[in-house]
Amino acid sequence: MFIRILAAFLALGVLCATYAVFIERKAYRLVRRPRLPILPAGSQESLSVLHLSDLHFVRGDRKKARFLAGLPEADVTVVTGDFLAEPQAVETVVAAVHPTQGRLASFFVLGSNDIYVPAPFNPLRYFYRRRKKRAGVRGRALELVEQLSADGWTSLKNERRAMMIGGLAVEVVGLDDPHIGRHDMRAAPRSAPERFGLAIAHAPEPAPELIALGYDLVLAGHTHGGQVRAPWGPLVNNSSLPLSITAGLFRMGPGHLHISQGLGTSKYAPFRFLCRPQVELLELVQKD
Repeated sequence: MFIRILAAFLALGVLCATYAVFIERKAYRLVRRPRLPILPAGSQESLSVLHLSDLHFVRGDRKKARFLAGLPEADVTVVTGDFLAEPQAVETVVAAVHPTQGRLASFFVLGSNDIYVPAPFNPLRYFYRRRKKRAGVRGRALELVEQLSADGWTSLKNERRAMMIGGLAVEVVGLDDPHIGRHDMRAAPRSAPERFGLAIAHAPEPAPELIALGYDLVLAGHTHGGQVRAPWGPLVNNSSLPLSITAGLFRMGPGHLHISQGLGTSKYAPFRFLCRPQVELLELVQKD
């Protein structure tokens, strides 16, 4: 009896692993989040924002590129880092994200996998809050930024800008990757608080401070939605935020935080379970 039970558990484990690696990991989807009442009264009636994150492209990622090419056009597109799963894929990902550019604006920040060459690791490390820091090998971040910028994207590296997006006055800040301590909050204090405040960062940890500074919407990624979930929720999120704040839209005081579940995985951890890869289309509307 014991042998049969053990064999059944092993068979179930193999089935789950096969599903996570070969099926769910590439089951890309678009999630629409309609009518978020966040725009200032008297501004334009709505603004669509396409939020992409954690694309983790490798060379030859044709299915992922086809999915991106089929996404609907948005007013604004934001990529919150980790374009790459290997530095050789710079040209691949630049071409793949080209069709996703926003009608009015396209912003991006980098993640650690864009700055440093991804290396093999033990996924069980994510269960330890305190982990040894590993020395990184520089990747092709400069080339990635140069090619994206030449293609019409706006890079925000610890930088704040005031601009008009359509008929909406916006103050937008982008932070370098907080997960590896490259963010500089000195760029964040608002100079035009009457404008709609948009903040973007790869990892979500600075969100409470950014909202306290007056940003209406913070966009982040990095967590992969937990990547592997139990039926009751994520097991880890590779973040200092609680597991209850792993992926989705959250109200934080006067502002909102949106954490993308992400579209890819590290090529050294190529699996997802109960956590489909996705991008999100947010429809921002005027406050009630």
